[in-house]
Amino acid sequence: MFFLDCTLPTLAENLALDEALLLEAESEPRALASGVLRVWQWPHYAVVLGAGGRIADDVHEDHCRADGVPLARRSSGGGTVLLGPGCLLYTLVLPYDFDPALTQIRSSYCYILGRIKEALNAIAADLDVGGSSDIAWRDRKVSGNAQQRKRTHLMHHGSLLYDFDFEKAARYLKLPPRQPDYRRQRDHGDFLTNLPADAAMLTRCLRDVWRSSDELVNSPLARVQALVAEKYSWDEWIRRR
Repeated sequence: MFFLDCTLPTLAENLALDEALLLEAESEPRALASGVLRVWQWPHYAVVLGAGGRIADDVHEDHCRADGVPLARRSSGGGTVLLGPGCLLYTLVLPYDFDPALTQIRSSYCYILGRIKEALNAIAADLDVGGSSDIAWRDRKVSGNAQQRKRTHLMHHGSLLYDFDFEKAARYLKLPPRQPDYRRQRDHGDFLTNLPADAAMLTRCLRDVWRSSDELVNSPLARVQALVAEKYSWDEWIRRR
């Protein structure tokens, strides 16, 4: 599997890169036949909505505006998240024939999150899958995940918390209207926790479990810029719901 450690200069470009990798795999399957693992980090706080997320339901927009925290929207589903220091972001682009479990949504989450748990076993042995798309450590969330699916490939991306400030999440994010049962209406500070690791350790774990050894040399940067111009930089996209 190819490996890409890449944080682009703007948030819009980073969100576009995930979708660009998926579109590149769809259009040039031989080029990325073995799949891609990408990791990146965003050094500033930013709120990112899922494709169907609603700003009024999910975001304390007055706090974001007061503190200069931008809003963005990604191409995958899932809930609204806060990015920032202490959060490692990872992306997997996989062909469905990588494993039969990937062809169905539910089984693909089980398969991928199972591999992520395996990757983190040396760091935190008592991890569980929480709800349909979280990884929890001792009943508190350490990873949220989402997918975008195309005809022959899926893009699965998520976060791994390791030194995150949960008070920031409470300031900028409302409690989500839809919650997994294990959350039990807990606020962000009581629901989230950090893994006992750093970004370098988490990256090594991910690379090992996915056997991601070959560096991806040619990123689809032209496609990234096209997606930014068409979608990710536009208020009509970010504020569409």
